[in-house]
Amino acid sequence: MPSLIVLRHAKAAAGPGLADIDRPLNDRGRRDSTAAGEWLRNEGLTPDLVLCSTAVRTRQTLERLALATNQVRFESQIYDNDADTLLALAREAGDEAGRVLLVGHNPSVHQLVHDLTGEAPESFPTCALAVIDVPGAWSEIRPGVGDLTSYRTPKGGA
Repeated sequence: MPSLIVLRHAKAAAGPGLADIDRPLNDRGRRDSTAAGEWLRNEGLTPDLVLCSTAVRTRQTLERLALATNQVRFESQIYDNDADTLLALAREAGDEAGRVLLVGHNPSVHQLVHDLTGEAPESFPTCALAVIDVPGAWSEIRPGVGDLTSYRTPKGGA
């Protein structure tokens, strides 16, 4: 059964003079994303494919996860922050990818979890991740078919 790991980027620095897409991780974001990567490895949740926003903070989050993943696609549409777009990208994953990691932004990642599972945690803070099992082929993934099997936040753990 395929699984989708939905990860909101880690905490980014706020600062005048930086475009939103160029905001880097702050110290907490670096720590949290390293811990998230350790948790994913310990749980045996290394993805076959990563779909990552082109924003600096998402790219840095992915780098800090330190996952041994050969196939990474940086998708500018993820930055557009639309849950339907995220679902469409997951549909294009290809059946050779048993596990897909999507690194994106709120509110679309939180909405995607809700759309796929019919439920979602009350909040989806920075570096939160949800693991969703989905039946069938990626091309057939649709709202309401997923099963939320794990939810982890930096402060609350798993």
